[in-house]
Amino acid sequence: MSTHIDDVAPRRTHDFGDLTRAAMSLGLAAVVMVFAVYMGGMTRGVESDAHTAAQAIDWLAGIPSTVLQQFATLVIVVMVLCQLLIGREWLQAAVSALAMFAGYGTVWLASAAISGLADKTLALSLASAATAFGSGLLPNMYAGMASFLTVAGPRRTRSSVKWSWNILYAVAAVMVVLSWHSVTGMLVSFACGRTVGMLIRFAVGTQNKGVWGEDLAAALRGVGLDPSSLVRREDPSPGVRALSASLDDDLVEGSRIYDLETRDGGRYTVSVLDAQTHTAGYLKQLWDWLRFSGVAMRRDRSARDAVQHHLSMLLGLHNVKLPAPAPYAIADTEESAILVLNAHTTELAANLNTLTRGDAVDYMRYLAVANRRGYTHRRITPDVLSRFEDGTPVIAGWQNGDGASSPANTALDKVQLLALFAALIGVDEAVAAARDAWDSATLASIAPFIQKIAVPAPTRALDAWDKTTLKSLRDAVAPRRDDTSETDAAETATADDETPVETVPLARFSLRSMLTMLLLIVAAVVVFTQMRPDEIIAAVRNANPVMALVCLAFGVCGWIGSSLSLGALMDRDRRDPMGVFMSQVAGGFATVSMPAGVGPSFVNLQFLRRSGYRNTAATAIMSAALVVYYAAYAVIVVVIGLFTGRNTFSGMIPTNTLAIVFGILVVVFSVAMMIPTIRHLVMQRVVPVVKRYLSQLLDVLGQPAQLTASVAGAFLQNVTTGLAFWAALLAFGVHTNPIETTFVFMLAYALGSAVPTPGGLGGVEAALTVSFAAVGVPQGVALSATLLHRVVFYWLRIPLGALAMKWLDKRNLV
Repeated sequence: MSTHIDDVAPRRTHDFGDLTRAAMSLGLAAVVMVFAVYMGGMTRGVESDAHTAAQAIDWLAGIPSTVLQQFATLVIVVMVLCQLLIGREWLQAAVSALAMFAGYGTVWLASAAISGLADKTLALSLASAATAFGSGLLPNMYAGMASFLTVAGPRRTRSSVKWSWNILYAVAAVMVVLSWHSVTGMLVSFACGRTVGMLIRFAVGTQNKGVWGEDLAAALRGVGLDPSSLVRREDPSPGVRALSASLDDDLVEGSRIYDLETRDGGRYTVSVLDAQTHTAGYLKQLWDWLRFSGVAMRRDRSARDAVQHHLSMLLGLHNVKLPAPAPYAIADTEESAILVLNAHTTELAANLNTLTRGDAVDYMRYLAVANRRGYTHRRITPDVLSRFEDGTPVIAGWQNGDGASSPANTALDKVQLLALFAALIGVDEAVAAARDAWDSATLASIAPFIQKIAVPAPTRALDAWDKTTLKSLRDAVAPRRDDTSETDAAETATADDETPVETVPLARFSLRSMLTMLLLIVAAVVVFTQMRPDEIIAAVRNANPVMALVCLAFGVCGWIGSSLSLGALMDRDRRDPMGVFMSQVAGGFATVSMPAGVGPSFVNLQFLRRSGYRNTAATAIMSAALVVYYAAYAVIVVVIGLFTGRNTFSGMIPTNTLAIVFGILVVVFSVAMMIPTIRHLVMQRVVPVVKRYLSQLLDVLGQPAQLTASVAGAFLQNVTTGLAFWAALLAFGVHTNPIETTFVFMLAYALGSAVPTPGGLGGVEAALTVSFAAVGVPQGVALSATLLHRVVFYWLRIPLGALAMKWLDKRNLV
């Protein structure tokens, strides 16, 4: 009897492994160039060894290098495209050809950029006998062919691609041995092509080679099932299937799910995990492993490993008499791993809006039983709360868990579940349920693990979650003194109240620590490479001390103005005037590591988040402050320009450039939206966030009183910054009109800040010096005044900003 099969071939898959390989190729290019510049002896030694071996192929030296390259390129392209066209893979053939052109274009641009550097050390280390400075510095053959073959691949599924890679490697070896190409140039070209190819392959997707249809039915027969009907379920999120999961197969990420009926009346759920879609889950496991210190995390490298481990976890839960999906068997093919579950044990999602304290107790007892036998879940999120059809509570999604777990993993499980119910039913109810299901000693033991990194992002994204939830949890689970005497309690009350629970270090690194380290490194590089102590000292020494102090006073007034502008947009109950002021001071430290305007905005955003605002609201307030600042800036420039009669700003708006840039952005956006996957992601994830952000931005800007105060602060900040330069000119004996000085300063500063260097370094100094020299200020005085102004508004703000950053960090405000 025939089997009824309702299935479709696996669609093209966006393999996140392609992004990983693209990043690795880019890193390879960077490493090779560093070696070429700083370890030239090693690279020259490698080339020397290669040239020694050239005696065996001396006969090739008489062949022009271009002939060999063109012949190899022709063979590779014809061989691969013929196989693709014969197999009617039209899209693959077209995209592969475009990828070849993209590879050539990328290496040409890279060659031109490297050749255009003022320091020719890197260009000289990449040059060779068959290349030349300019767009031909790097051999383009490797980039074009690497990009072409990467998109046409993978090599394991197409013999022509496999043999083409071998030909390309052989040609590369010959070209290096005969000194036609340098080792470094060849490797950088390869890396460029591989990076471009991987990015294109991820965007377009690769054909999924997973088992399906009759082959899937045959695999099921191999585990003792005789299918009479095999029907595939429709993917709920086809565009992002690599990241989606369903309770039907216990939350296996990126799986294809089928309903199976056998000839003996059995009903099963079949979960097929393809090797390509498993990559996203593996990367998530790898990220957890990197983030956590002292806590074991799973790393299932293949789909087969993941499915086999999931089977063992489910069997282990059944062994300890816990309700869980009942596995029947697993099957394995070259490109897919198959998990078969009894359809009568399918989990159903719990209604998160109707959960009670009793439900919390049931789930916590479930977890306690698993933990006592060494089983830990590792990723408890709102999705894992489920039930069977009879209402039995079940914790789903054990594929990321493990057995024989350490106390740290057990504590993390309990913290994740406790935090989840704290957001669903309230902190007090959740803690009360935990005392019923566990005990006070257990709660006290997990208190050091209650920290942000321990709580998964989906839990923190719940509407009821806020900044105080974790603190409330820590306070609620702290050891109670019910069993101590009144005297002992009175003696220890003060010390216990003032001493917070010491947390266990879980994070191997945090975003804040990484950014702080990055800021320090960049700041150090800027200070030691760009600072000109002799010029700055001479300018400050020759300045009038009184006017230098006036310049400094205007700088402090600028901080006050920016504090008023931001603080006015914040809620009164969340506004800490001292904290707001210190955040503006700290912005000066961030400026030394980021382009002008970016550093203060980043600090403001972090400060608003720490002040209790959610991401969207914090971004809206920060954006509103920027809108007010730049609006005030533009109004001041236009008004002064009109009333003073100056036409300095005529022609400053590059109409054609803006139109071209806008047109390019529109084209890029339009093409991106033509791709269903990107369009789905934008509509489902980006558009709702943008709508919420715009709504909150309009709400912030729609409050007249707060907006007026913010505008006043922005005007104060802009005017005092300009007047500070007027005072700097007075410090060197040059008397100018303060209004016109402010006008010229604001125009020149805007132009100089457009340079994408930390704080506009270099661009601001040049723009201010040239602009004021053009309006009659002696060039030497203009330079000295510029240096004095930059001392006050840039260099002096580095140590003051660092101290302010430390002050904010101690109070958890940044």
